[in-house]
Amino acid sequence: MRDLESKTLPVNGLMFSAVVAGPEHGPVVICLHGFPDSPTTFRLQLGPLVDAGFRVVLPTLRGYEPTSQPDDGDYSLTTLASDVVGWLDELGADQAHIVGHDWGAAIAYVVAARHPDRVASLTTLAIPPLARIPQALRHVPRQLQRSWYMTFFQLRGIADRALVAGEWRLMRRLWRDWSPSYTLSDEEWEVLREQFEAPGVVKASLAYYRQNATPPLLLGLRSTPAMEAVPIAARTLIMHGNEDGCMDRRLFSHTVVDDDFPSGVRVVEVDGAGHFLHLERPAEVNDALVGHLLAHER
Repeated sequence: MRDLESKTLPVNGLMFSAVVAGPEHGPVVICLHGFPDSPTTFRLQLGPLVDAGFRVVLPTLRGYEPTSQPDDGDYSLTTLASDVVGWLDELGADQAHIVGHDWGAAIAYVVAARHPDRVASLTTLAIPPLARIPQALRHVPRQLQRSWYMTFFQLRGIADRALVAGEWRLMRRLWRDWSPSYTLSDEEWEVLREQFEAPGVVKASLAYYRQNATPPLLLGLRSTPAMEAVPIAARTLIMHGNEDGCMDRRLFSHTVVDDDFPSGVRVVEVDGAGHFLHLERPAEVNDALVGHLLAHER
């Protein structure tokens, strides 16, 4: 593993931990993790990004540690995006390349749409653009079946208990269903288990769904500023696996609209990869990612 620096980022009245690697004055790349995972799932991207001259920051998202759980329970996407802007301020970075996976991708879309001056480029993994999801579901109704867990997670108390029951059986199932060709190692699982066993983390992680992925939002019956996260001015790279058991690959053809990305957008489908494509096919993901970032540093 590269020389890593641990940082504490005080933002929005909370304390966030982050791992930082790479040259002190290199262009900043912030990698945002999702659910149910941790910043360590970007470990295979660290080396190639640092070798390319980037300063890589792997923060822990709001709520995924006790020190970043707000008293008001606010986990809205617009607030999560404001955390990212606050991290940039703390790091002394005017701009950063934003890379996000799963919920990190959803946050990244909102940052790029609402704070375009802070985003040098955008890269998302596994999640299609938010603004077009309700209309895409009409064309890909099968996604509603795949998203069963989002509805289940609305059941307060019941879902909280179910997630941890049977030695975290449900969480393990999600990893298997979403990335059927990938097997978590014992070491990877222990990192995840330690994180989710920390006080308040299960409740916080489920709050992401309860505030941002309710059935009325997904079906377009109501909206939020985050669900209207267009246009996106930054040049954008969207990657997804063709074996993703969480997000139907057909969603991307209905959600990626050129007019929403005036500086351009490229979609890369990674063969033989599921939802956690950056772990499953790191060489392909890293080649596309580093090339995308370097193209915006010239």
